[in-house]
Amino acid sequence: MTTFEIEPGRLFVGGRWRDAADGARTEVVDPSRGAVLTTVAEAGAADVDAAVRAARDAFDGGTWSGLSGRERGRVLHRVAELIRENADAIARLESLDVGKPISLCHAVDVTNAANDYEHFAALAHSLDGAVRDTPMNALAYTKREPLGVVAAITPFNFPLILAGSKIGPALAAGNTVVHKPADETPLSALYMARLFQRAGVPDGVVNVVTGTGPVAGEALLRHRGIDKVAFTGSTAVGRHVAALAGEALKPVTMELGGNAAHIVFEDADLEKAVGAIIKAFVFNTGQFCMGGPRLLVARPVYSTLLGILAEAVPGVPVGDPRDPGTVVGPMAGEKHLRKVEEYVDLARKEGGRIVAGGERLDLDGGYYYRPTVIADLSNDSRVVQEEIFGPVLTVQPFDTEDEAVALANSTPYGLASGVQTANLARAHRIAGRLQAGIVWINDWAMLDPAVPFGGVKDSGFGREYGPEALAAYTKVKSVVVSLD
Repeated sequence: MTTFEIEPGRLFVGGRWRDAADGARTEVVDPSRGAVLTTVAEAGAADVDAAVRAARDAFDGGTWSGLSGRERGRVLHRVAELIRENADAIARLESLDVGKPISLCHAVDVTNAANDYEHFAALAHSLDGAVRDTPMNALAYTKREPLGVVAAITPFNFPLILAGSKIGPALAAGNTVVHKPADETPLSALYMARLFQRAGVPDGVVNVVTGTGPVAGEALLRHRGIDKVAFTGSTAVGRHVAALAGEALKPVTMELGGNAAHIVFEDADLEKAVGAIIKAFVFNTGQFCMGGPRLLVARPVYSTLLGILAEAVPGVPVGDPRDPGTVVGPMAGEKHLRKVEEYVDLARKEGGRIVAGGERLDLDGGYYYRPTVIADLSNDSRVVQEEIFGPVLTVQPFDTEDEAVALANSTPYGLASGVQTANLARAHRIAGRLQAGIVWINDWAMLDPAVPFGGVKDSGFGREYGPEALAAYTKVKSVVVSLD
Protein backbone atom coordinates (compact mmCIF):
# COMPACT_ATOMS: atom_id res chain seq x y z
CA MET A 1 0.00 0.00 0.00
CA THR A 2 1.13 3.56 -0.61
CA THR A 3 -0.01 6.49 1.47
CA PHE A 4 -1.66 7.91 -1.62
CA GLU A 5 -4.71 5.71 -1.24
CA ILE A 6 -5.96 8.88 0.48
CA GLU A 7 -6.32 12.27 -1.15
CA PRO A 8 -2.67 13.40 -1.30
CA GLY A 9 -2.41 15.63 1.70
CA ARG A 10 -4.92 18.38 0.97
CA LEU A 11 -7.41 20.07 3.28
CA PHE A 12 -11.03 18.93 3.23
CA VAL A 13 -13.28 21.98 3.43
CA GLY A 14 -16.94 22.23 2.48
CA GLY A 15 -16.88 18.82 0.82
CA ARG A 16 -13.94 19.73 -1.44
CA TRP A 17 -10.21 19.00 -1.41
CA ARG A 18 -8.03 22.11 -1.50
CA ASP A 19 -4.47 23.23 -0.92
CA ALA A 20 -3.51 25.61 1.86
CA ALA A 21 -4.06 29.23 0.86
CA ASP A 22 -0.33 29.95 0.95
CA GLY A 23 0.65 26.56 -0.50
CA ALA A 24 2.49 25.52 2.68
CA ARG A 25 3.09 21.82 3.29
CA THR A 26 4.59 19.75 6.10
CA GLU A 27 6.23 16.33 6.22
CA VAL A 28 4.70 13.21 7.73
CA VAL A 29 7.32 10.75 9.01
CA ASP A 30 7.23 6.96 9.34
CA PRO A 31 8.44 6.49 12.95
CA SER A 32 9.54 2.91 12.33
CA ARG A 33 12.22 4.10 9.90
CA GLY A 34 12.58 7.82 10.49
CA ALA A 35 11.77 8.40 6.82
CA VAL A 36 9.33 10.83 5.21
CA LEU A 37 6.09 9.14 4.15
CA THR A 38 4.42 12.06 2.40
CA THR A 39 3.55 15.71 2.87
CA VAL A 40 0.24 17.30 3.79
CA ALA A 41 -1.13 20.82 3.52
CA GLU A 42 -0.23 23.09 6.42
CA ALA A 43 -3.31 25.16 7.15
CA GLY A 44 -3.08 28.80 8.14
CA ALA A 45 -5.63 31.14 9.71
CA ALA A 46 -7.33 31.75 6.35
CA ASP A 47 -7.83 28.02 5.80
CA VAL A 48 -9.23 27.56 9.28
CA ASP A 49 -11.61 30.45 8.72
CA ALA A 50 -12.81 28.84 5.48
CA ALA A 51 -13.42 25.54 7.28
CA VAL A 52 -15.35 27.17 10.13
CA ARG A 53 -17.44 29.15 7.66
CA ALA A 54 -18.23 25.97 5.71
CA ALA A 55 -19.27 24.24 8.94
CA ARG A 56 -21.39 27.24 9.96
CA ASP A 57 -23.10 27.39 6.59
CA ALA A 58 -23.87 23.67 6.77
CA PHE A 59 -25.23 23.98 10.30
CA ASP A 60 -27.35 27.05 9.59
CA GLY A 61 -28.59 25.47 6.36
CA GLY A 62 -29.98 22.52 8.30
CA THR A 63 -28.70 19.86 5.90
CA TRP A 64 -27.60 17.85 8.94
CA SER A 65 -29.10 19.40 12.07
CA GLY A 66 -32.46 19.48 10.32
CA LEU A 67 -32.49 15.72 9.88
CA SER A 68 -34.18 13.54 12.48
CA GLY A 69 -31.94 11.66 14.89
CA ARG A 70 -32.94 8.43 13.18
CA GLU A 71 -31.82 9.77 9.79
CA ARG A 72 -28.49 10.91 11.21
CA GLY A 73 -28.13 7.51 12.85
CA ARG A 74 -28.53 5.75 9.51
CA VAL A 75 -25.65 7.76 8.04
CA LEU A 76 -23.43 7.08 11.07
CA HIS A 77 -24.21 3.36 10.78
CA ARG A 78 -22.97 3.59 7.20
CA VAL A 79 -19.76 5.24 8.43
CA ALA A 80 -19.20 2.26 10.73
CA GLU A 81 -19.85 -0.16 7.86
CA LEU A 82 -17.35 1.64 5.62
CA ILE A 83 -14.68 1.52 8.34
CA ARG A 84 -15.13 -2.25 8.54
CA GLU A 85 -15.16 -2.65 4.77
CA ASN A 86 -11.89 -0.70 4.53
CA ALA A 87 -10.33 -2.14 7.67
CA ASP A 88 -7.13 -3.38 6.01
CA ALA A 89 -6.35 -0.07 4.34
CA ILE A 90 -7.11 1.95 7.47
CA ALA A 91 -5.07 -0.34 9.72
CA ARG A 92 -2.05 -0.18 7.40
CA LEU A 93 -2.34 3.59 7.15
CA GLU A 94 -2.55 4.03 10.93
CA SER A 95 0.38 1.66 11.41
CA LEU A 96 2.52 3.61 8.94
CA ASP A 97 1.60 6.98 10.38
CA VAL A 98 1.80 6.28 14.12
CA GLY A 99 4.15 3.28 14.25
CA LYS A 100 1.52 1.04 15.85
CA PRO A 101 1.84 -2.72 15.40
CA ILE A 102 -0.45 -3.75 12.56
CA SER A 103 -2.15 -6.35 14.77
CA LEU A 104 -2.98 -3.64 17.32
CA CYS A 105 -4.38 -1.37 14.61
CA HIS A 106 -6.75 -4.12 13.46
CA ALA A 107 -7.81 -5.37 16.89
CA VAL A 108 -8.04 -2.04 18.70
CA ASP A 109 -8.01 1.08 16.53
CA VAL A 110 -10.15 0.04 13.57
CA THR A 111 -12.50 -2.11 15.64
CA ASN A 112 -13.10 0.58 18.23
CA ALA A 113 -13.49 3.34 15.67
CA ALA A 114 -16.26 1.38 13.93
CA ASN A 115 -17.85 0.64 17.30
CA ASP A 116 -17.75 4.34 18.19
CA TYR A 117 -19.79 5.43 15.20
CA GLU A 118 -22.14 2.48 15.56
CA HIS A 119 -22.74 3.30 19.22
CA PHE A 120 -23.49 6.97 18.61
CA ALA A 121 -25.64 6.08 15.61
CA ALA A 122 -27.81 4.11 18.03
CA LEU A 123 -27.94 7.05 20.46
CA ALA A 124 -28.73 9.63 17.78
CA HIS A 125 -32.48 9.18 18.13
CA SER A 126 -32.45 9.09 21.95
CA LEU A 127 -32.11 12.84 22.41
CA ASP A 128 -35.46 13.26 24.08
CA GLY A 129 -36.55 15.91 26.54
CA ALA A 130 -38.87 15.80 29.52
CA VAL A 131 -42.18 17.24 30.64
CA ARG A 132 -41.77 19.01 34.00
CA ASP A 133 -44.47 19.15 36.64
CA THR A 134 -44.92 22.72 37.95
CA PRO A 135 -47.59 24.57 39.96
CA MET A 136 -48.08 26.93 37.02
CA ASN A 137 -51.08 26.58 34.75
CA ALA A 138 -48.73 25.73 31.93
CA LEU A 139 -47.16 22.92 29.98
CA ALA A 140 -43.41 22.98 30.65
CA TYR A 141 -41.03 20.76 28.74
CA THR A 142 -37.36 20.57 27.77
CA LYS A 143 -35.68 19.61 24.53
CA ARG A 144 -32.05 18.99 23.58
CA GLU A 145 -30.57 20.87 20.64
CA PRO A 146 -27.14 20.74 18.95
CA LEU A 147 -24.59 23.36 19.97
CA GLY A 148 -23.46 24.37 16.48
CA VAL A 149 -19.90 24.14 15.16
CA VAL A 150 -17.56 21.90 17.13
CA ALA A 151 -13.76 22.13 17.03
CA ALA A 152 -12.34 18.62 17.48
CA ILE A 153 -8.61 18.69 18.26
CA THR A 154 -7.04 15.25 18.52
CA PRO A 155 -3.61 13.89 19.55
CA PHE A 156 -0.97 11.74 17.83
CA ASN A 157 -1.32 8.50 19.79
CA PHE A 158 -4.82 7.29 18.83
CA PRO A 159 -5.75 9.41 15.80
CA LEU A 160 -8.61 7.25 14.55
CA ILE A 161 -10.23 6.33 17.88
CA LEU A 162 -10.00 9.74 19.52
CA ALA A 163 -11.40 11.43 16.42
CA GLY A 164 -14.38 9.04 16.53
CA SER A 165 -14.96 9.67 20.23
CA LYS A 166 -15.54 13.35 19.39
CA ILE A 167 -16.92 13.40 15.86
CA GLY A 168 -19.32 10.52 16.58
CA PRO A 169 -21.34 12.21 19.36
CA ALA A 170 -21.01 15.64 17.74
CA LEU A 171 -22.64 14.39 14.55
CA ALA A 172 -25.20 12.25 16.37
CA ALA A 173 -26.42 15.37 18.18
CA GLY A 174 -26.69 17.34 14.91
CA ASN A 175 -23.57 19.51 15.11
CA THR A 176 -21.06 20.23 12.37
CA VAL A 177 -17.32 19.71 12.89
CA VAL A 178 -13.92 21.14 12.07
CA HIS A 179 -11.32 18.49 12.87
CA LYS A 180 -7.69 19.43 13.48
CA PRO A 181 -5.67 16.20 13.81
CA ALA A 182 -2.17 16.11 15.31
CA ASP A 183 0.39 17.47 12.86
CA GLU A 184 2.44 14.26 13.27
CA THR A 185 -0.38 11.82 12.48
CA PRO A 186 -2.97 13.35 10.12
CA LEU A 187 -3.42 10.57 7.57
CA SER A 188 -6.38 8.62 8.98
CA ALA A 189 -8.29 11.91 9.44
CA LEU A 190 -7.97 12.58 5.71
CA TYR A 191 -8.98 9.02 4.87
CA MET A 192 -12.04 9.33 7.09
CA ALA A 193 -13.07 12.54 5.30
CA ARG A 194 -13.52 10.45 2.18
CA LEU A 195 -15.54 7.83 4.07
CA PHE A 196 -17.82 10.47 5.60
CA GLN A 197 -18.57 11.74 2.14
CA ARG A 198 -19.24 8.24 0.81
CA ALA A 199 -21.53 7.52 3.78
CA GLY A 200 -23.75 10.46 2.88
CA VAL A 201 -22.59 13.12 5.34
CA PRO A 202 -23.51 16.42 3.61
CA ASP A 203 -20.81 18.81 2.41
CA GLY A 204 -19.48 21.11 5.11
CA VAL A 205 -20.65 18.94 8.00
CA VAL A 206 -17.18 17.47 8.57
CA ASN A 207 -14.11 19.50 7.63
CA VAL A 208 -10.45 18.51 8.14
CA VAL A 209 -7.63 21.02 8.48
CA THR A 210 -4.13 19.62 8.85
CA GLY A 211 -1.39 21.80 10.29
CA THR A 212 0.45 22.74 13.43
CA GLY A 213 -0.99 23.47 16.85
CA PRO A 214 0.53 26.97 17.20
CA VAL A 215 -0.94 28.07 13.83
CA ALA A 216 -3.97 26.00 12.76
CA GLY A 217 -4.89 24.90 16.28
CA GLU A 218 -4.59 28.39 17.70
CA ALA A 219 -6.67 29.89 14.88
CA LEU A 220 -9.37 27.30 15.48
CA LEU A 221 -9.46 27.92 19.23
CA ARG A 222 -9.67 31.69 18.77
CA HIS A 223 -12.30 31.62 16.02
CA ARG A 224 -15.54 33.24 17.12
CA GLY A 225 -17.52 30.86 14.93
CA ILE A 226 -16.71 27.85 17.12
CA ASP A 227 -19.41 26.87 19.63
CA LYS A 228 -17.62 24.04 21.49
CA VAL A 229 -14.08 22.69 21.81
CA ALA A 230 -13.36 18.97 22.26
CA PHE A 231 -9.67 18.47 23.02
CA THR A 232 -7.39 15.57 23.90
CA GLY A 233 -3.74 16.30 24.62
CA SER A 234 -1.26 17.26 27.28
CA THR A 235 -2.23 19.01 30.49
CA ALA A 236 0.03 21.97 29.66
CA VAL A 237 -1.67 22.59 26.32
CA GLY A 238 -5.04 21.83 27.90
CA ARG A 239 -4.63 24.75 30.31
CA HIS A 240 -4.11 27.05 27.33
CA VAL A 241 -7.12 25.60 25.51
CA ALA A 242 -9.31 26.05 28.59
CA ALA A 243 -8.14 29.63 29.06
CA LEU A 244 -9.02 30.57 25.48
CA ALA A 245 -12.37 28.80 25.66
CA GLY A 246 -13.09 30.51 28.95
CA GLU A 247 -12.47 33.94 27.47
CA ALA A 248 -15.14 33.23 24.86
CA LEU A 249 -17.41 31.33 27.28
CA LYS A 250 -17.32 28.23 25.09
CA PRO A 251 -18.04 24.79 26.58
CA VAL A 252 -15.15 22.34 26.44
CA THR A 253 -14.50 18.64 26.87
CA MET A 254 -10.90 17.96 27.83
CA GLU A 255 -9.13 14.63 28.20
CA LEU A 256 -5.62 15.47 29.33
CA GLY A 257 -2.53 13.75 30.70
CA GLY A 258 -2.45 10.77 32.99
CA ASN A 259 -0.09 8.87 35.27
CA ALA A 260 -2.20 6.01 36.55
CA ALA A 261 -1.40 3.81 39.50
CA HIS A 262 -1.83 0.03 39.25
CA ILE A 263 -2.21 -1.49 42.74
CA VAL A 264 -1.37 -5.15 43.36
CA PHE A 265 -2.44 -6.63 46.70
CA GLU A 266 -0.91 -9.74 48.23
CA ASP A 267 -3.98 -11.87 47.45
CA ALA A 268 -3.88 -11.10 43.70
CA ASP A 269 -3.45 -13.86 41.13
CA LEU A 270 0.08 -12.88 40.12
CA GLU A 271 0.08 -14.94 36.93
CA LYS A 272 -2.93 -13.02 35.61
CA ALA A 273 -1.80 -9.75 37.16
CA VAL A 274 1.53 -9.78 35.31
CA GLY A 275 -0.24 -9.84 31.96
CA ALA A 276 -2.37 -6.86 32.93
CA ILE A 277 0.67 -5.02 34.37
CA ILE A 278 2.70 -5.41 31.18
CA LYS A 279 -0.25 -4.51 28.97
CA ALA A 280 -0.89 -1.42 31.09
CA PHE A 281 2.55 0.10 30.48
CA VAL A 282 3.56 -1.17 27.01
CA PHE A 283 0.18 -0.83 25.26
CA ASN A 284 0.63 1.54 22.30
CA THR A 285 4.34 1.79 23.25
CA GLY A 286 3.30 3.45 26.50
CA GLN A 287 1.78 6.38 24.55
CA PHE A 288 -1.56 5.98 26.30
CA CYS A 289 -3.04 8.61 28.62
CA MET A 290 -4.83 5.84 30.49
CA GLY A 291 -1.75 3.62 30.69
CA GLY A 292 -0.51 2.26 34.00
CA PRO A 293 3.11 3.43 34.41
CA ARG A 294 3.10 3.35 38.25
CA LEU A 295 2.99 -0.09 39.85
CA LEU A 296 2.25 -0.23 43.59
CA VAL A 297 2.88 -3.68 45.10
CA ALA A 298 2.08 -5.08 48.55
CA ARG A 299 5.39 -5.71 50.30
CA PRO A 300 4.90 -9.48 50.84
CA VAL A 301 4.87 -10.04 47.05
CA TYR A 302 7.06 -7.10 46.01
CA SER A 303 10.33 -9.01 45.43
CA THR A 304 8.53 -11.92 43.80
CA LEU A 305 6.70 -9.68 41.34
CA LEU A 306 9.86 -7.72 40.51
CA GLY A 307 11.60 -11.01 39.70
CA ILE A 308 8.74 -12.09 37.43
CA LEU A 309 8.83 -8.75 35.59
CA ALA A 310 12.62 -8.93 35.21
CA GLU A 311 12.19 -12.22 33.33
CA ALA A 312 8.97 -11.44 31.43
CA VAL A 313 9.42 -7.87 30.17
CA PRO A 314 12.55 -8.51 28.02
CA GLY A 315 10.54 -11.15 26.18
CA VAL A 316 7.88 -8.71 24.96
CA PRO A 317 8.29 -8.55 21.14
CA VAL A 318 9.59 -5.14 20.07
CA GLY A 319 10.09 -4.39 16.40
CA ASP A 320 8.72 -3.54 12.98
CA PRO A 321 5.03 -2.61 13.32
CA ARG A 322 4.34 -4.34 10.00
CA ASP A 323 5.24 -7.70 11.56
CA PRO A 324 2.04 -9.32 12.93
CA GLY A 325 4.03 -10.69 15.88
CA THR A 326 5.15 -7.27 17.09
CA VAL A 327 3.64 -6.09 20.37
CA VAL A 328 5.64 -2.88 20.90
CA GLY A 329 6.46 -0.63 17.96
CA PRO A 330 8.43 2.63 17.83
CA MET A 331 7.66 5.86 19.59
CA ALA A 332 5.61 8.17 17.37
CA GLY A 333 8.49 10.60 16.85
CA GLU A 334 12.08 11.43 17.69
CA LYS A 335 11.13 14.03 20.30
CA HIS A 336 9.04 11.43 22.15
CA LEU A 337 11.98 9.00 22.13
CA ARG A 338 14.33 11.67 23.52
CA LYS A 339 11.84 12.46 26.29
CA VAL A 340 11.80 8.81 27.43
CA GLU A 341 15.60 8.65 27.37
CA GLU A 342 15.82 11.78 29.51
CA TYR A 343 13.48 10.37 32.15
CA VAL A 344 15.34 7.04 32.36
CA ASP A 345 18.65 8.90 32.68
CA LEU A 346 17.10 10.98 35.47
CA ALA A 347 15.94 7.80 37.21
CA ARG A 348 19.51 6.51 37.23
CA LYS A 349 20.75 9.79 38.72
CA GLU A 350 18.07 9.58 41.43
CA GLY A 351 19.17 6.08 42.45
CA GLY A 352 16.63 4.10 40.48
CA ARG A 353 17.45 0.46 39.73
CA ILE A 354 16.86 -0.65 36.14
CA VAL A 355 15.18 -4.05 36.42
CA ALA A 356 14.62 -4.44 32.68
CA GLY A 357 15.28 -2.41 29.55
CA GLY A 358 16.65 1.08 30.00
CA GLU A 359 17.93 1.72 26.49
CA ARG A 360 16.84 2.46 22.95
CA LEU A 361 16.76 -0.25 20.31
CA ASP A 362 18.60 0.48 17.06
CA LEU A 363 16.40 -0.86 14.27
CA ASP A 364 16.02 0.50 10.72
CA GLY A 365 16.57 4.08 11.90
CA GLY A 366 13.28 4.02 13.83
CA TYR A 367 12.38 5.51 17.21
CA TYR A 368 12.40 2.37 19.35
CA TYR A 369 12.84 2.08 23.13
CA ARG A 370 12.94 -1.17 25.07
CA PRO A 371 10.18 -1.66 27.68
CA THR A 372 11.74 -0.54 30.95
CA VAL A 373 11.08 -1.37 34.60
CA ILE A 374 12.57 0.83 37.36
CA ALA A 375 12.60 0.14 41.11
CA ASP A 376 13.92 1.93 44.22
CA LEU A 377 12.70 5.45 43.37
CA SER A 378 11.15 7.66 46.04
CA ASN A 379 7.56 8.78 45.56
CA ASP A 380 8.63 12.41 45.09
CA SER A 381 10.87 11.52 42.15
CA ARG A 382 9.93 13.35 38.96
CA VAL A 383 10.06 9.98 37.18
CA VAL A 384 7.23 8.79 39.43
CA GLN A 385 5.24 12.01 39.59
CA GLU A 386 5.32 13.15 35.96
CA GLU A 387 3.82 11.71 32.79
CA ILE A 388 6.58 10.03 30.77
CA PHE A 389 4.34 8.78 27.94
CA GLY A 390 6.54 5.89 26.95
CA PRO A 391 7.10 2.19 27.80
CA VAL A 392 8.44 2.85 31.31
CA LEU A 393 7.15 1.31 34.56
CA THR A 394 8.13 2.42 38.06
CA VAL A 395 7.56 -0.06 40.93
CA GLN A 396 6.99 0.91 44.56
CA PRO A 397 6.12 -1.21 47.63
CA PHE A 398 3.39 -0.44 50.17
CA ASP A 399 2.44 -1.90 53.55
CA THR A 400 -1.20 -0.97 54.11
CA GLU A 401 -4.34 -0.31 52.12
CA ASP A 402 -4.33 3.32 53.24
CA GLU A 403 -0.74 3.74 52.05
CA ALA A 404 -1.59 2.23 48.67
CA VAL A 405 -4.47 4.68 48.20
CA ALA A 406 -2.34 7.63 49.33
CA LEU A 407 0.42 6.72 46.88
CA ALA A 408 -2.06 6.19 44.05
CA ASN A 409 -3.63 9.61 44.64
CA SER A 410 -0.33 11.43 45.19
CA THR A 411 0.15 12.78 41.65
CA PRO A 412 -1.72 15.71 40.05
CA TYR A 413 -3.37 13.35 37.58
CA GLY A 414 -6.60 11.38 37.79
CA LEU A 415 -7.51 9.71 34.51
CA ALA A 416 -7.37 5.98 35.28
CA SER A 417 -6.43 3.50 38.01
CA GLY A 418 -6.30 -0.25 38.47
CA VAL A 419 -6.56 -2.79 41.28
CA GLN A 420 -5.45 -6.42 41.38
CA THR A 421 -7.09 -8.38 44.20
CA ALA A 422 -9.17 -11.49 44.86
CA ASN A 423 -11.11 -9.66 47.58
CA LEU A 424 -14.28 -8.27 46.00
CA ALA A 425 -15.12 -6.06 48.98
CA ARG A 426 -11.65 -4.55 48.90
CA ALA A 427 -11.90 -3.96 45.14
CA HIS A 428 -15.08 -1.92 45.51
CA ARG A 429 -13.76 -0.13 48.59
CA ILE A 430 -10.52 0.93 46.88
CA ALA A 431 -12.32 1.91 43.67
CA GLY A 432 -14.42 4.34 45.68
CA ARG A 433 -11.33 5.97 47.18
CA LEU A 434 -9.22 6.35 44.05
CA GLN A 435 -9.21 9.79 42.42
CA ALA A 436 -9.70 8.70 38.83
CA GLY A 437 -12.31 8.85 36.11
CA ILE A 438 -12.19 5.09 35.48
CA VAL A 439 -11.00 2.20 37.65
CA TRP A 440 -10.24 -1.28 36.30
CA ILE A 441 -10.36 -4.34 38.52
CA ASN A 442 -8.14 -7.35 37.69
CA ASP A 443 -7.36 -6.17 34.15
CA TRP A 444 -6.46 -3.00 32.26
CA ALA A 445 -7.78 -0.92 29.35
CA MET A 446 -11.24 -2.52 29.27
CA LEU A 447 -12.96 0.11 27.15
CA ASP A 448 -16.26 0.23 25.28
CA PRO A 449 -18.18 3.13 23.70
CA ALA A 450 -20.98 2.55 26.22
CA VAL A 451 -18.66 3.23 29.19
CA PRO A 452 -17.68 6.89 29.74
CA PHE A 453 -14.09 7.85 30.50
CA GLY A 454 -12.40 11.11 31.40
CA GLY A 455 -10.33 12.74 34.07
CA VAL A 456 -10.33 14.56 37.37
CA LYS A 457 -7.71 16.96 38.72
CA ASP A 458 -5.08 17.76 36.06
CA SER A 459 -6.45 15.04 33.78
CA GLY A 460 -9.27 17.26 32.57
CA PHE A 461 -13.05 17.29 32.78
CA GLY A 462 -16.04 16.12 30.82
CA ARG A 463 -16.55 12.58 29.57
CA GLU A 464 -16.09 10.79 26.29
CA TYR A 465 -18.19 7.76 25.32
CA GLY A 466 -21.61 6.80 26.57
CA PRO A 467 -24.75 8.96 26.74
CA GLU A 468 -22.72 11.36 28.89
CA ALA A 469 -20.65 12.27 25.82
CA LEU A 470 -23.71 12.77 23.66
CA ALA A 471 -25.26 15.12 26.24
CA ALA A 472 -22.08 17.23 26.20
CA TYR A 473 -22.68 18.10 22.53
CA THR A 474 -26.15 19.49 23.19
CA LYS A 475 -27.81 22.41 24.96
CA VAL A 476 -31.08 22.23 26.86
CA LYS A 477 -33.94 24.50 25.89
CA SER A 478 -37.01 24.90 28.08
CA VAL A 479 -40.43 25.66 26.57
CA VAL A 480 -43.30 26.86 28.77
CA VAL A 481 -46.79 27.09 27.24
CA SER A 482 -49.48 28.99 29.11
CA LEU A 483 -52.72 27.07 29.49
CA ASP A 484 -54.77 30.04 30.77
